[in-house]
This record gives sequence, C-alpha cells and structure tokens, in this order.
Amino acid sequence: MPLPGGAAYHEDLAAAVAGIEAERAPRWVLADAARDYPPLLAARARLDRCRDLRLAERILSRIEGREPPAYVVETDPDAGTLFEREPEPVDGPALLTRLQATWLDQQRRLREADIDGLGMLLAAESAGGLVAAEMSRAGMPFDVEVHDRLLRELLGPRPAKGMRPRRLQALGDKVVEAFGHQLNPDSTKQVLAAFHAAGLEVKTTHHWELSKVDHPAVEALKVYREHARVWTAFGWNWADQWVTDGRFRPVYTVGGADTGRWGTDGGGALQLPHAVREAIRPEPGWKLVVADAAQLEPRLLAAISGDEGMIAATAADDLYTELSPNLGGERSKAKIALISAMYGGTAGEAAALVALMRERFPAAFDRVERAARTGERGGIVRTWLGRTAPAPSAKWWSQLNSEEGTQIARGRGRFTRNFIVQGTAAEWALVVLALLRRRLHQGGLGELVFYLHDEVMVHCPAEHAPAVCEAVEASASEATRTLFGEMPVRIPLRPKVVGSYAEAK
Repeated sequence: MPLPGGAAYHEDLAAAVAGIEAERAPRWVLADAARDYPPLLAARARLDRCRDLRLAERILSRIEGREPPAYVVETDPDAGTLFEREPEPVDGPALLTRLQATWLDQQRRLREADIDGLGMLLAAESAGGLVAAEMSRAGMPFDVEVHDRLLRELLGPRPAKGMRPRRLQALGDKVVEAFGHQLNPDSTKQVLAAFHAAGLEVKTTHHWELSKVDHPAVEALKVYREHARVWTAFGWNWADQWVTDGRFRPVYTVGGADTGRWGTDGGGALQLPHAVREAIRPEPGWKLVVADAAQLEPRLLAAISGDEGMIAATAADDLYTELSPNLGGERSKAKIALISAMYGGTAGEAAALVALMRERFPAAFDRVERAARTGERGGIVRTWLGRTAPAPSAKWWSQLNSEEGTQIARGRGRFTRNFIVQGTAAEWALVVLALLRRRLHQGGLGELVFYLHDEVMVHCPAEHAPAVCEAVEASASEATRTLFGEMPVRIPLRPKVVGSYAEAK
C-alpha cells in the first residue's frame, strides 16, 4: 500500500530519511518499493539500501513451493503479516507493526531455507526495486522533434484519427494487390486465409516463416508489419502518452519473468525498435554511456558449471571465436552449439554441434542437461543465488500420461535448462545495477536511466563520461567476484559514449 499521509508528510519523512542516511547506512524495510519509494523521491529523499518485502515474498514463496501473492496486502492485527487478503486502509503505527512482523517472518524463512546466496539475492532484488523507481522518475532523455522526424521519414505525415499513415497505407495496398482481393493486412486470420487460398500452407505471419514463402505479397507484407508495429506501439500516440518534459518514463516490473528478468508495465521500454532509438539522446552538454555484456549467458554457463575449458575461454573478448576451433571450426557454429545447449535446440546442424559441445565441454553440457532432465521429471531447479523455478501445475502432472505427455515433459525440460542460466544472468545484472547505482551516486557522476537484461544506460555530463565508463567496468568486475569469488571467469561490460541510443549498436 502507499505510504500514509500527503505531500507535507512525505516532505517531513524525507527530511528524517536524509538525516538517518547521513549518519549511517541503514537497510530500510518497504512493503513495496514500486509504490512506497516514489513519494520519497518526489520529496528529494534517496534510500541507499532496502528490503522490498513484496519482491522478497515472491522469491521465498517459490522456494517453499507456493505461488507468490499478486499484491501486498494488509491483514487484521491477529494475522500479523502483509500478504493474506485484500488491501485496507491502515494507520502508520499499525503498518509499522505489520512491516516488522513480515520482516521477521521473512528472516526466519530465509534461515530455514538454508540456501547459499539467497540473502544476496533478496538484497539485489530489493536494490532493483529502488533502481526501477529511480529510472522511472528520471526517465530517458527523449527528443520528440527527432521522433516526429523519424516517423515522418518512415511512415509519412501523422494521419488523422482512424487513418493509416500514407506510406503504411501504400504498403497495405501493395499487399492487397499482390493477393488480388481485398483484405486487412493487420488481420493475421485474413492474411493466412489469403495464403491458404493461394495454395500455400503458411502457419504464422512471423518474419522467419514468411522468408521461406514464395509469393509476391511477402516482401510488402513483411515491411508493412514492421512499420505497422512502429506506428501502433511507438508512434505519435505512444509519445503523447509516455514522454513528458523531454523524458520517456516507462514503468518497470522488477522480476517480471520467472527467471528474474524485468518487464514493463507500460511504455514498452524493453522492446524499443531501432527505428526510434535516435530520438533517445542526451541533453545539451551531456552524454549517454551505453554498455552491454558480451555473450553474457554462455559466460555464466561456464561459471555455474565450473567447466575449466569454457572458463579459460572467457578471457577472450569474443567467446564464440575463441571456442570455434572446438565447436565446428566457425564462429557461427560455435554460437549455434552454445545457444542450442542452453535452449535445447536440435534442428538442422544443431544436433551435431551439441554433440561436439558434450564431448569438448562436458561439465558445461552436463550442467544444463541435468537441469533439463530434472524439469522433465517435474523436479525443481534453482539459479546460482537460489531463485527457484515455479513448480509444475496440477494440469501439467495430469497431462503427463496423455498422448502429448512426452512433448509436455520436454517442454518443461527446455524451460528448466535455460532457467538456471538466464536466471543467473539476471542475478549478475542486478548486482551490477546495485554497485553501479552506488558508484554513480557517490561520485556525483550521472543517473541510471535504462536497463535491459544485459545492457545499461547512464545519462551524465560530458566531462564525467570517462569516469562513468570506469564505474561501469568496475561494477561488472566486482559483480563477478561477488557471485563467483576468485573463479577466473571474465564477464566484460563494454561501455560506449554516444550521442544517441541509435549509435550504441
């Protein structure tokens, strides 16, 4: 629930928070940072550390084999904790009593779980809650005039309500002409029916499948779909809703995926197309520092498996090139082998390359293979720090004896195979965010404004850009040591100083 009181209360609370933060480094207990921290930020208070009880509850519930609650709630005084029924108004003293009860209950369950690294995971997840709130408030610097220019170049002038942009309409007309009859190119059902009528058994309108289809409508349809997505998801109406005062302010969802990856609850920041990235540009006199982790997941597979050959290969800047002599002789084949091992791919040449992976890097292959077999049996797997995969549902168990039982089991095996790698990657990124956030604050260097799985963006004064680059690299190195100790695994986070997000790739 939101913090009680109005703006004046939050101003007083912020002053008290600032005084305590100046004296020592407390760990604040928040019911839900996504709701409780923004009022403090608005009152110019900054929390250095916290325990987010909602985020911690999700992690602990999964460990205990229960689905986490969907929201933070208040209970009657006898129940004691925050997670049992619908929200009700509650005064300050009662809220503090229940916060304390929930904190103590979670600490007991943390001890009982007895999982190495779990305390670190709760701290990192909670730090992510603070980062998400701060990034939503700061926003990414966004030039609406550049955005308008990009849209006009791609689509034509902004159309009247209910109409398609001129260039998009022209592409739609080409699709209709190629099929020889009227249809709505936005309707997947109508497009598939048109292909079927032409004697082509097309199952989806995904780009990869259309690339295999020989029909005059294909090229216009592919371009139409790409441009239509920009218009509908990131066009003028999107900017009207999500860009204010020169900043794009999405709403982030910490741990939105089972693996711990983030999502968004508005704004679509994690799916920004390249067509509009040029509009994300720094304010005058400032720069963007964008950094992405090179081949993050395979490097983490090396770490969590302890495979000495793969660990040694992480010293190279390009892991795929370094491993290629052992995995098919070409960089592309090494990449296929590693990705197929992590995701369970067997199509085309993947099966032969995975066999090479099994032979040349047995510990790494065995790590993901054991996770897959455990998942197929309905067992539970965990990430490096202890995030637990969701248990199979009753429906899943009931379907195991059906004709599709084998496919259903293998589907969960593919999920658990990748869960341990992707989830550990999310943990590493969270620790990087927490360390980088602190370095930026202590040095007065700039502000974190964006995070996407293996990528971070900092907005900073131009003269601070070199120091920000150093902070990014130092945070990545420290995060690796924090998770894996003295293991000689290398996970580089490569910063680049740019004048727009489009220059980062």
